[in-house]
Amino acid sequence: MPDQLLRVDGVYQSYGDEEVLKGISFDMDRQDVQVLVGPSGSGKSTMLRCINRLTEIDDGDILLDGQSVYEMDADDLRREVGMVFQDFNLFAHLTAEQNVSLGLRRVRGFSKQEASERATAELERVGLADQADSYPAELSGGQQQRVGIARALAMDPKLMLFDEPTSALDPELIGEVLEVMRELAEEGMTMLVVTHEMGFARQAATDIMFLEDGRLVEHGPPEQLFERPENERTASFLSRLTQLHGGQ
Repeated sequence: MPDQLLRVDGVYQSYGDEEVLKGISFDMDRQDVQVLVGPSGSGKSTMLRCINRLTEIDDGDILLDGQSVYEMDADDLRREVGMVFQDFNLFAHLTAEQNVSLGLRRVRGFSKQEASERATAELERVGLADQADSYPAELSGGQQQRVGIARALAMDPKLMLFDEPTSALDPELIGEVLEVMRELAEEGMTMLVVTHEMGFARQAATDIMFLEDGRLVEHGPPEQLFERPENERTASFLSRLTQLHGGQ
């Protein structure tokens, strides 16, 4: 299919004797926003890490634009797949602009000036043009996460992965990060998001996937999973998550 960007095909992954992913399969088309939900330990973050090869799989395959990610050069994969981590992963000794421009110079081969100009533009895109010279310790958690988003966007990826991007934030800072993510979704960015923020899932997701015990229990559009879930476990989990984190 020409619109298909990502295919996860029968993926198994283990840590030692612990089987974490048990035959996960799903597809994503360009401009899809798919949200992964599930209990702690269900394999959500591991699934993201497998897609960009921070974690190797035991069986199955993951294809990006029809090519196995395991046949791609690591730098090429980093260009194509951006990742935003829950704990920001910024370099403390670099400014916001330097954090964003570093990958452009090392992976994309930009000159220092080209990388700085691109980094400044991406910081402006996430509302941080005035913080380009600030160090992470001088930024709020929400601002640090937006620098992390700008860093990933600067590589011009085909796919953005978000691993619980608001879980380390104080409640009053969550909204500014979710707003950037909503804007990216509206712009047509293809996104795979692990999150407990059900308001974002209802508003921005094209599909929601419910994982439990390493298996994909149910997969469908938000209105189906929230209003007419086929699996009783899906219904109880989403109901509890909505009560805890809000669904408006």
